[in-house]
This record gives sequence, structure tokens and C-alpha cells, in this order.
Amino acid sequence: MKVSVIATVLNEGATIHRLLDSLAEQTRPPDEIVIVDGGSRDSTLSILQSTAQEGRLPLRVLVEAGANISRGRNVAIAASSGDVIASTDAGVRLSPGWLEALVAPFDSEDPPQVVSGVFLPEAHTVFEIAMAATVLPTLREIKPDRFLPSSRSVAFTRQAWETVGGYPEWLDYCEDLVFDLRLRKHFHPFRFAPTAVVFFRPRSNLRSFFRQYYLYARGDGKADLWRKRHLARYLTYLVALPLLTLLCWLVSPWWWLGIGAGAAFHLYMPYRRLLPWLSSLPWGERLLALLWVPVIRVTGDVAKMLGYPVGLIWRLRRLRQHPELRWH
Repeated sequence: MKVSVIATVLNEGATIHRLLDSLAEQTRPPDEIVIVDGGSRDSTLSILQSTAQEGRLPLRVLVEAGANISRGRNVAIAASSGDVIASTDAGVRLSPGWLEALVAPFDSEDPPQVVSGVFLPEAHTVFEIAMAATVLPTLREIKPDRFLPSSRSVAFTRQAWETVGGYPEWLDYCEDLVFDLRLRKHFHPFRFAPTAVVFFRPRSNLRSFFRQYYLYARGDGKADLWRKRHLARYLTYLVALPLLTLLCWLVSPWWWLGIGAGAAFHLYMPYRRLLPWLSSLPWGERLLALLWVPVIRVTGDVAKMLGYPVGLIWRLRRLRQHPELRWH
């Protein structure tokens, strides 16, 4: 069984060494690595090319200027020769046993078509800790039969990739969710590899986090994903919260209990995830992390509420002329 690791990169000069170094430390080395550069304007391409020339990794570097993530991944997979494709991203650090755990099920008597790995936060600052607790599920929370893997950590057969038509190149964000949903339609259930761990740093400030979640939600709108989730968010912020606030002022202050109950429900899981982190922080940073959680939660919700209709409008304008958008 030949295994190809693929990734697509853009302007990752400051972080690409983490991926390359961790690939070199794999207990099960990849048979080949194909990385597509989407037209980096920093040192990314020169680092990749020098690494390929060194020969410490079986690395091929391709350039596809202007390619989005989907296009980059499809180009990398098409150029690879492995029977099994393991996908990851720039800016991450792979655990040493990542690839071994991820591809082991393909050597079993009943091999799957898709194996889900996991990704976990590697937070360095108080903000990153608070963000990880607010938006990222822990390993215990993952339900393998329903889990949709990120393309930071997933493996699939070439046949599976061909069956679903590859990654959707019309979509710039949330492309791996659409890819997963197509795979699940044909090859459910996926096999789950909880020890195939990729570590990544969460966004380091509120502005970059807002942009990230705006773009994610815009991708949801383009792909027509999670209608009920987005509707529930609009109802919460634009209907329920104003109504409860009005009742507090006009009827009784006891209605604040409703707002408090809603906030507690909204923040329970982030604070539960945060607790293990707090013991390693000084008291001042513990308080700061606690305060960051609701700020991050509301900021992410606002970003999603702004991004989703932008993507939905984009979809509606193109739906008639582009039948590929009807992917469900």
C-alpha cells in the first residue's frame, strides 16, 4: 500500500517548518509528499523547494497560482500516485504516530474507504486558550459515527476521492465539509483513529478570529449548509434576546433570569472545556481567560450572522447557471 500525504499552502513561510519537521519524524514515513503552493508571496515556496532538494523527505512541490484550497488539494491528489491519500494543512504539527495511526485501518481485513483523524489545539496565549475552549470540541466530545473530519487530518482511498468528484473547487471555505458529506453518502461509516492527532494554533487575536468565522459562515451560505443552526442563531439574537430585554423593562426584572439562563446554556460547554487549562495559569490570567470566553462566543456568532447571508446571496445569484452548486 502506497501512501501519499498531500497539502496546499499559501504564505506559510513562518509556520511551514512545523509541518515539514513533523513529517520527517513520522513513525510510518509517507511514501511521497505532494504540496501545492497557491502562489505564495513570502518565503514559503523557497523553503519547500530547498527542503525537496535536501532529500530528507520524499517531497514534490507544485505551483498553482491563484488556486483555492479545493483546487490545490485536487491538483496535489491528481499528481500523487498513492493508493491512500492522507490530507493535512500547513501551519500544523503532526504527532509522530499520526500517519501510522491514520493509515493502519487500510491494512485490516475489512479496510475502510475513509479514516477520520483528529485535530487538537496547541494554545500558547490566554486568548488562544479561551478561544480553544470556546469553539473547539475536546476528544471526549467527538462522536465517531457523526464526526466529519477536517482535512487537516483525514485519509481516504483514491477510489473514494474519484467517486465523489474530488473537493468542490467552486467553494473557497467549508470545502472539506462538503467533501466529507459526499464521502459519507457513499462510504458511511468512516473509521475513526483517535490517536491520529494534528496540533494547530488557534487564532491569536479577536480580529483574525472574526475574519475566520465570517469566512466559514460565508462558505456555509455558498454551500447551503446548516440552515437550522444559522436560523437558530438569528432567532436567539434578533428575536429572543430583544424580547426578553423588553419584558425586563416593561413587565418585570425577573425576566433577567431568562437571559441569565440562556447565557448559562450558551457558555456552559466553553467553561467546562476551559477548566483543565486554568490550573496551569496564574490567577490574573485565569480571570482574563474567563472574561474572554463570552466575548469570543458573541464575536463568533456576530461574524457568522454577517457572513452567512453574504454566502447565501452569492449562491442564489449563481444557482441557475451553475448546477454543480446543487451538490446535496
